[in-house]
Amino acid sequence: MDLKALRERTGLRTIDVAYELKCSESSVRNWEKGRTTPKMEVWQVFRLLEVYQCTREELEQAVRESIVESGT
Repeated sequence: MDLKALRERTGLRTIDVAYELKCSESSVRNWEKGRTTPKMEVWQVFRLLEVYQCTREELEQAVRESIVESGT
């Protein structure tokens, strides 16, 4: 499961995630497409775990899969 799948499973839009993390929507899209790796403050990581309703391991795996799928 990649980052986009994690987001979609909770029924959120990229703009919703951006709002929760106080970042740009383009950042969220770039993470999902594997263009960039999420660089977050600690509070943002914990918030993302809450928003995506996932474990740390699921989030780590989703980041890896998003990067692999992009071919970078």
